[in-house]
Amino acid sequence: MERWRRRRRLARATVLVLTAVLPVTALAVVVRSETSGVHRADVEAVRAATRLTSANPDLYRALLVWQEVFQARWVNLAAVVLCAGVVARAGSRAGARTPERRGLRGRALWALTTILVIWALANGLKVLVARARPALEDALTRAPGYSFPSGHAMNTAATGVVVVLLLWPLLGRRGRAAAVTLLTVAVVGTATDRVLLGAHYPSDVVAGVVLGAALAGASYLGYHGWGAVPVPPEEHASSDTPTSADLRGRG
Repeated sequence: MERWRRRRRLARATVLVLTAVLPVTALAVVVRSETSGVHRADVEAVRAATRLTSANPDLYRALLVWQEVFQARWVNLAAVVLCAGVVARAGSRAGARTPERRGLRGRALWALTTILVIWALANGLKVLVARARPALEDALTRAPGYSFPSGHAMNTAATGVVVVLLLWPLLGRRGRAAAVTLLTVAVVGTATDRVLLGAHYPSDVVAGVVLGAALAGASYLGYHGWGAVPVPPEEHASSDTPTSADLRGRG
């Protein structure tokens, strides 16, 4: 039974990956051609976006701050610190005794591994597609490397999804709603930031968000050790059985 469940989870993960990879691959092929309609629409969108930014100095400064805050190195560093905190919580007595917190160490390791693998994959995909960044006369920011997919967008989406999944069992209803809201704001804000600064085309950020979220979700589906570790029956029995101290206290 357990083997069947694992195969089913892996099948779901595979379907999710293919659902994202196939259309993104098609998009990559299309945008590589500078004569395609998608590329022309990308160029016009970036020009309009950067004109808007140039006309609003306050917006421009805010976008630069957002760009720096959501650099992959800072986002991933924050995720590493969070994973370390989760591991420390798992090692505490209170964390170990609480059923919904059992297995936190394994989930933290899954989260950290997934974030780093997707980050490396994003860099590899940029080189593979090798799409040049938007060429603007008055560039608002200088970004090295290639354009497709957006590393900022892909890393923010992937790390955000992983962190929400990591913390999900520990959050109440309001906490989960807040986590999803923050994730949405971070992803949408980062995607918008990249286009308004002229660092990426719209198709770059769309591909980054789709791939990042899908790969993180697929990793979650394929993770066999996900969820709280069930409390062994003998632990339930020992907790329900009165000790000699309890009996003396009652006497």
